[in-house]
Amino acid sequence: MGFTVAIIGRPNVGKSTLFNRLAGQKLALVDDTPGVTRDRRMHAARLYDLKFDVIDTAGLEEAGPATLEGRMRAQTETAMDEADLILFVIDSKSGIMPGDRTFADLARRSGKPTVLVANKAEARDALGGMLEAWELGLGEPCPISAEHGQGLPDLREAMIEALGEERAFAEDPLDKVLEAAPSGEGLIGDDIEDPEAEDVPAYDETRPLRIAVVGRPNAGKSTLINALVGEERLLTGPEAGITRDSISVDWEWKGRRIRLFDTAGMRRKSRVQEKLEKLSVADGLRAVRFAEVVVIVLDVTIPFEKQDLQIADLVIREGRAPVIAFNKWDLVENKQELLAELREKTERLLPQVRGLRAVTISAESGKGLDKLMEAIALTHRVWNTRISTGRLNRWLEGVLTRHPPPAVAGRRLKIKYITQVKTRPPGFVVSCSRPDAMPASYIRYLTNALRESFAMPGVPIRLALRAPDNPFAPKAKKRK
Repeated sequence: MGFTVAIIGRPNVGKSTLFNRLAGQKLALVDDTPGVTRDRRMHAARLYDLKFDVIDTAGLEEAGPATLEGRMRAQTETAMDEADLILFVIDSKSGIMPGDRTFADLARRSGKPTVLVANKAEARDALGGMLEAWELGLGEPCPISAEHGQGLPDLREAMIEALGEERAFAEDPLDKVLEAAPSGEGLIGDDIEDPEAEDVPAYDETRPLRIAVVGRPNAGKSTLINALVGEERLLTGPEAGITRDSISVDWEWKGRRIRLFDTAGMRRKSRVQEKLEKLSVADGLRAVRFAEVVVIVLDVTIPFEKQDLQIADLVIREGRAPVIAFNKWDLVENKQELLAELREKTERLLPQVRGLRAVTISAESGKGLDKLMEAIALTHRVWNTRISTGRLNRWLEGVLTRHPPPAVAGRRLKIKYITQVKTRPPGFVVSCSRPDAMPASYIRYLTNALRESFAMPGVPIRLALRAPDNPFAPKAKKRK
């Protein structure tokens, strides 16, 4: 078994920078503002030959349990319970603060092995802070610079000493399974190139399904993920904009592995002023790009605001599979009347994904969550649709007979054939004479006919036009 490490400490001592360093990539938002991290985030990490899971936590503040800070502290305490080893980070530059002493006691009371990490040790005035750190009674401080990657060999030694060699190097049986798995698979969410094969590959349910949850601030995204997972995994509350990082949560639904991404609420550009909020929105966009299905959470009491439509449009342009969750359904009185209105608005305002699946839910009470997961699974299957070239061209014959392409400048446009070049989302190439002259209305007609004939509701469909190769083109060049 591998081991789990929790990084704790006051706000702004460099916990997320150390987390990113150990995880080997910039996963957590980092900024000079104290208290950027609010949720606990876990990721696989390594330090030279040590392999482990690392948890980033909120900066601990002394506060009442009902406050936002108090709820952040509860998340940190949960992380400490889950961990085998605690990295207690202090800021060498500022020295020991009252908060450090309080939470050094907390680390001691947990009974877990603890390494005292003196970060920002590259600073000129860091020595005084490191000497002060002895007062905490947690042994010798390990000086590092998380930002510059200095002192990591010493950190490795300190971790091995705290855990014991046997525990630190215990093998994780999962590693053997992963080593035996075939490598070279593309990132999930990447477009898949057509292998030019007639046979349609089977839909693969063994890979984890990546779902991003997006929406405006306070629509109930974190509450929804907590309700699905069945625990208070993410920080929630009445305050808008609690989530700042895109946090991933691993989970299983009916035996299927799921990775859920919670994202920061996306506001109108004109309202996004702080650098930190810009980082949060950019982080949310990255989560959308690496997701397969994106759940757009709308507050049913104020649905389809301009910002909601912009978020939906972004998801569709990125080619992800969208599903709408109308949250706070328990607050609605005239349910039947509103449901009919919502269905009409969905079709009218998002025509580019006709048949988009929309589900009414209450994240607070847990109602409608099974229906939402079923809609996600169905949409994901459609998003992976592959149709053989033979079936496509038999379909094309019927379509052209019923509604042939129009004549432009007295010459009728000719369509030769159609083939699917990719899935996720389904993408097709149509070979035709004069692609530039093809009216947008006829392209829409072909797209909608494809959607209806091959049962592909609610996902983006890409259709590209290409002129057939001109066999005389090379000769014409030579004559010149």
